[in-house]
Amino acid sequence: MLTEADRTMESRPQHTATRRHATYRIFVMNPMEIDLNIQADTDVDTMALEEIDVSQPELYRDDTWQPLFARLRREAPVHYRADSVNGPFWSVSSHKLIKEVDTNDRVFSSSSDFGGIAIVDPPVVDGEIQAQSFITMDQPEHMPQRMAVAPTVAPSNLGEMEALIRARAVDILENLPVGETFNWVQEVSIELTARMLATLFDFPYEERGKLVYWSDLATALPEVTGDDSIDMKKRYNELMEAAGAFYQLWMSKAGQPPKFDLISMLQHNETTAHMNENPEQFLGNLMLLIVGGNDTTRNSISGGVMALNQYPDEYQKLRENPGLIPNMVSEIIRWQTPVIHMRRTALADYELGGQRIRKGDKVVMWYLSGNRDETLFEDPDRLIIDRPNARAHVAFGFGVHRCMGNRLAELQLRVLWEEIMKRFHKIEVVGDVERLPNNFIRGIKDVPVRLHPI
Repeated sequence: MLTEADRTMESRPQHTATRRHATYRIFVMNPMEIDLNIQADTDVDTMALEEIDVSQPELYRDDTWQPLFARLRREAPVHYRADSVNGPFWSVSSHKLIKEVDTNDRVFSSSSDFGGIAIVDPPVVDGEIQAQSFITMDQPEHMPQRMAVAPTVAPSNLGEMEALIRARAVDILENLPVGETFNWVQEVSIELTARMLATLFDFPYEERGKLVYWSDLATALPEVTGDDSIDMKKRYNELMEAAGAFYQLWMSKAGQPPKFDLISMLQHNETTAHMNENPEQFLGNLMLLIVGGNDTTRNSISGGVMALNQYPDEYQKLRENPGLIPNMVSEIIRWQTPVIHMRRTALADYELGGQRIRKGDKVVMWYLSGNRDETLFEDPDRLIIDRPNARAHVAFGFGVHRCMGNRLAELQLRVLWEEIMKRFHKIEVVGDVERLPNNFIRGIKDVPVRLHPI
């Protein structure tokens, strides 16, 4: 990777700032970020562009990221931050330019050899990268491993899964405490995704909570969450516990006929049949599938309830026309954007949006910003459940690394909302929502609600 010392003054990006009337203010409270010169009650539009650091986890905890990205899209859609907790990086914030990076895998690498897919570099233990997966591989290695598990979420298999998803959604909804305040995240969002993860992995159903815990653990890094008290040794040991559990599951299925669960599919594909012999790849691929199966659905379930409460006219529109649910699902995913960013590393010099990217530079695509791009989405900060181009969102990425489970996530959300609308006039948010500090996953911890039956 190039350091700041490697750069000449000529290679530094030059942006022309324009003065705007300030309408937002940002509050920065993490002591890790004191050196960033952003103080409480700072006027975003009068900040120097080079001071803007959209990687700060508390921006997503406090939901104060919008004005920063709006300014970057307006003035510097390819923006260089020279210093941060995660080192120097480029931010790509417009929909068009995100798509350009995401579809050019020959220049922009996802490989863990160069830094992987997150703004934070992969954890290293005893000189080795802790976990590797097919999402952190470039072509030609990437596609064969991806295709090993793709049949699980193929349309034919999803059709067979719909009845199971509906039965589990109904069971959850029928047993909610009507008339009482409860945490929607815990009782519905987490519970439904845990049940589906257990099914996808053929994991012991009574231990399904472990899958959600391990998913959360996978993104629990100080640079991602802003929490420098995380015990990295404890985290490593608990991830090794996850690896051990999956190794036992793997061995219990050895020699059995193929089934439509992820472990069986990996075993019966020649590319991944011996994956268990490579501990880093074994753990990395399984954690990727867990996180992918958990975060999109879980946080979109919660985000949808929050959005419909924030925009009650859209909730009424849904009551009057439940046939809008499929399009609403795409709009909820756009509005929530469960994966905030993806990172690439430049394998060659490249001009992007008028800026010169150098070989070795860290390039971060901010999907959350791309999904609020004013040039593509009218009134982008609003949830509009019949938005005609809702499916144009970048929440699932583009190109060879496009989210493999996107159809499964949409199916779960559609089925859940179909069953919700049969039972409840309104899911009312009755208290403060608690978000998680995380610059990678847009996580939601607590949504206090009360149900109003039909």
